[in-house]
Amino acid sequence: MTKPRSAVPHEDQWDVTPLYSTFQQWEEEFGKIPTTSPRWPALQSRQGKLGKNPQELKQFLEGYFAISRNLSKLYTYAHLRHDEDIANDVYKGAYQKISNVFHDFAEAFSWVDPEILAIEDGVMQQFLKSAELAAYAFYLKKIIRVKAHSLPAREEELLAMSAKAMQAPHKAFSAINDADFKFGMVADNQEKRHELTHGSFSTFIRMQDRTLRRHAYETLHGKYHDYENTLCELLMGKIQIHLFEARARKYTSCLEAALFPKNIDTSVYTSLIKAVRSNLEPMHKYIEMRKQILGVETLHLFDTYVPLVKNVDMKMSYKEAEEIVIESVAPLGAEYQNILRKGLKSERWVDRYENANKRSGAYSSGCYDSMPYILMNYKGIIKDVFTLAHEAGHSMHSYYSHKNQPYQYSDYPIFLAEVASTFNEELLMQLMMERARTPDEKIYLINEKIEDLRGTFFRQAMFAEFELLLHELAEKEIPITPKLLNDEYEKLLKAYFGPTITLDPVSTIEWARIPHFYYNFYVYQYATGISAAMALADRVVKGGEQERNDYLSFLKAGSSKYPIEILAAAGVDMKSPSPVQTTIATFSRLVDQLGECANQLAIVESNC
Repeated sequence: MTKPRSAVPHEDQWDVTPLYSTFQQWEEEFGKIPTTSPRWPALQSRQGKLGKNPQELKQFLEGYFAISRNLSKLYTYAHLRHDEDIANDVYKGAYQKISNVFHDFAEAFSWVDPEILAIEDGVMQQFLKSAELAAYAFYLKKIIRVKAHSLPAREEELLAMSAKAMQAPHKAFSAINDADFKFGMVADNQEKRHELTHGSFSTFIRMQDRTLRRHAYETLHGKYHDYENTLCELLMGKIQIHLFEARARKYTSCLEAALFPKNIDTSVYTSLIKAVRSNLEPMHKYIEMRKQILGVETLHLFDTYVPLVKNVDMKMSYKEAEEIVIESVAPLGAEYQNILRKGLKSERWVDRYENANKRSGAYSSGCYDSMPYILMNYKGIIKDVFTLAHEAGHSMHSYYSHKNQPYQYSDYPIFLAEVASTFNEELLMQLMMERARTPDEKIYLINEKIEDLRGTFFRQAMFAEFELLLHELAEKEIPITPKLLNDEYEKLLKAYFGPTITLDPVSTIEWARIPHFYYNFYVYQYATGISAAMALADRVVKGGEQERNDYLSFLKAGSSKYPIEILAAAGVDMKSPSPVQTTIATFSRLVDQLGECANQLAIVESNC
């Protein structure tokens, strides 16, 4: 059985004590937040004065960001402790309390953007040229950009007041998915029973034991199928929230509402889907090849993750994974490598293994005043090694952004979030390919790279297409039912996987277990991110000091410019179709390379 949090060794846990030495200290700091209204009277009393002069606006912004910074620190500690064991009532309560304060903070200062936008254009241009506001110029320009979509102060206040209630669908999904759902036991081909959890599922689905794969797949998805009505309502609740916000702010669509503030044209999203849709032949070829290599009469989705080389079992202990991830980033220089080494080995950035009620999956998190923390559910499979590299990429991006930018620009924009992570995966793959000891291992890694692109590029493009469809259905006021979602998802599965795949009755419920659908047009950025990352990794590895410095400057940029501009400075033009086309071409080349080796999977004289 999965061990309780109390049984996890100290060295396998992340170290949250640099934030607050004890939970009692956190409570003391939280207790300093005013509880009577107005909560922040000194700052709130400045309402109506921001357009007076640059000095007044500067003083307000300094105070505003100081409060935000303190709340972020309190929030980071609470959400990390909450995710260790989301059934722990103490940490659940702390997380809810600081989340409520954050909503109150947003509500209390919902008048700020409308007041800034009310400043006469000529006056604002003078403000932007002033020395006092130099550090906030781009921040103010981003506010001005959405002027046509901003509302009067009272309406902004109402939207801010509603934000707390609008978190309900996502929170409810997280609760049922990560805490309430228990998947029970599943049997392998020897009738031995194994506990099925989110963490163990990712292991079972890659095992050569087809009986175990099938049972794990059917049992896990069967649970979601049993709750399809509830999960449909939760997801549609979140979509309706996106639609409400888009219409309230007079955007033409939910997609435009999500992308416009970041200065990303909707064509970046739609062109990605179009490019992938028109180039699915390599994917279909790979799926057919997988069926032939596995030697199965019918290929099911539970067969699409198992490694194709049966006599290669590339597993690593966490310590081994740590070492190779650190070694793989050598092309980024000694400073980068040493910071990562210290973070993983001595500063305990990582919470390593699964425990009961721990949040599933993996992520990197933190705040301006913390180390970049990494949540893992490490099982020792090769996918976990790449996940560690992925999250370490996020964390190093956060580290450099926080160290080189003031607080107001310290968080990198979402569009850039998946670039540094997939960049590090690419470096790890290159090192592992160099280290392959046998032809079979090399073929195994080629297959892993294909799977990485399938999962991070093609699969996320499919998710992006589904997410866009959900929002378009809502915009057209078409009633959305579980049957409609299942039917539409089935169409996508058939289109992306091709005629070779055999879908099981529970396959179409997969939409119900994807947490990213509760975000606001996030998943497409995995696909654009890996496209940018592969281009940048190729540039750095083949280049010299200038190319490396360009990439490090990208990591340091935070949100000091628009994301497209930051990538362009690093050497990638995401307005061009080239990065996406190159990624598709790379996938196709790898599939062809695997095909050449298909008949020699266990022959030492392989020509690969």
